[in-house]
Amino acid sequence: MKRLIAIGLLAACAGIARADEGMWTFDNFPSGKVKEKYGFGPDGEWLDHLRLSSVRLGGGCSGSLVSGSGLVMTNHHCARSCIEQVSTPGNDRLSEGFFARAIADEIPCPEMEIGQLLEIADVTARVNAATKGLSEGPYNEALNAEMSRIEKECATSEAFRCDVVPLYHGGLYHRYKYRRFHDVRLVFAPEIAIAHFGGDPDNFMFPRYSLDVSFLRIYDDGAPAKTGHYLRWSPSGAKEGDLTFVSGHPGRTSRLFTVAELEFERDVAIPRRLLRLSEMRGMYAQFQERGPEQRRISMSSLLGVENSVKALKGRHEALLDRALFASKAAAEKAFRARVEADASLGRSCGGAWDAIAAAVEKERKIQRRYDAVESRGDLGSALMGFARTLVRLAEELPKPNEKRLREYADSKLPAVRQKLLSNAPIYDELEILKLAFALTKLREDLGPDDLLVKRVLGKESPRDLAGALVRGTRLQDIAVRRRILEGGKEALETAGDPVIALALLIDPEAREIRKKYEDEVESVLKKNGERIARAAFEIHGTAAYPD
Repeated sequence: MKRLIAIGLLAACAGIARADEGMWTFDNFPSGKVKEKYGFGPDGEWLDHLRLSSVRLGGGCSGSLVSGSGLVMTNHHCARSCIEQVSTPGNDRLSEGFFARAIADEIPCPEMEIGQLLEIADVTARVNAATKGLSEGPYNEALNAEMSRIEKECATSEAFRCDVVPLYHGGLYHRYKYRRFHDVRLVFAPEIAIAHFGGDPDNFMFPRYSLDVSFLRIYDDGAPAKTGHYLRWSPSGAKEGDLTFVSGHPGRTSRLFTVAELEFERDVAIPRRLLRLSEMRGMYAQFQERGPEQRRISMSSLLGVENSVKALKGRHEALLDRALFASKAAAEKAFRARVEADASLGRSCGGAWDAIAAAVEKERKIQRRYDAVESRGDLGSALMGFARTLVRLAEELPKPNEKRLREYADSKLPAVRQKLLSNAPIYDELEILKLAFALTKLREDLGPDDLLVKRVLGKESPRDLAGALVRGTRLQDIAVRRRILEGGKEALETAGDPVIALALLIDPEAREIRKKYEDEVESVLKKNGERIARAAFEIHGTAAYPD
């Protein structure tokens, strides 16, 4: 999912809490309007300080630097995977909490990365030049290639990460340059009973009576990082009526989705995801009944599923609201009429909505297979995830940077290698559970007579195959993963590992359906979403905040 650092604005005036709706990027914040309305307009220096004091956690969470020695404050669930990974059967830090009394007691998080946003650069002109005049398929290939080039030029070492971020559905492209911290350590986390008090039903509800917080520390060259910017503690706190700014790393808003895209989300994508997540919730709940150790090793997975269920249920309920959906349809109809009434805009953008609708119809036909073999190609398993990464790295690394799958571009490789060579614990019993579930769903989604299903399962049941895979693999060993990574295709082909063999079996079909999706669906949505965004710019400019 594409995300961006943004600023939201919240105001409480005359004793009534109210929010000025909008998530603005740091380089396009409406300071003048804020000052006119509230008497304070953040200047460039203030915004730069806030940007450098805000961080992005790998995986999408927001955090804030709160000391001059790299201390980061974030939500408890944002550190939950680390807390679980540094726990042991005799020391369940998720249930019992953790507090490092000294710097030396802070515990390294195996897979976490934190980024500090250093620069934002507008690269729209360069991207547009690379894609000018191209139709959907070639357009998408040129777009991905140019974004990979820009990111590689920017990320001059592993100390930096660069991402090209589309805004306004491709109306603008910005390059974000982060200082990358991959040595992150756990400092403090309360016990989950108070961090998650009230359970998921209380999540994002206010007031909420929980200690939903954790503290991490970023390190540079083995010592606490000196970042130069951080947010200072206010002993008096916020008062009623204070103007309040919220800085962070928001999720996708999807405000610019067309009606056809929203219908697909409402009728197909979200219901399927909710059904699968509900089954997974039951699976983990049942697994936890086996004993305290099973509860410990699966708690983070269960809570993640529950949070996703809640978020998607809310989204689905909104899309089922007839009045809300009718308002979206009316707004699209009015905007299309305005575009088509302008001869120039009509020629350049008038057919975009119909093209998107046609692409969505194609997505309806291939989505189930795309999800089964590409989107969920790791089968929900850490071991299968390692195997798939090794298989794809062996195929992608010999290619030029701009010709690779986007997730294996040079700028992404440090994070890929960090996760691949992580010392996070792997639990065979939980891996068998996840693989058995995923293989069962593969058979359900594609049908027992599907050729790929027959090749994957043979005459074995999903559970028996899952057990054989986990017991037979050696990918739990970091040294084995490193040897295969460094040995490339030859090491991969001679590994004799059953999980790698399964990844090799699935990968050709996964690549085939991915290419079909990118050529017939993704490229059309991107190209025509960009056309609609440009029409909106012609009419409204960038006075509205980005999607």
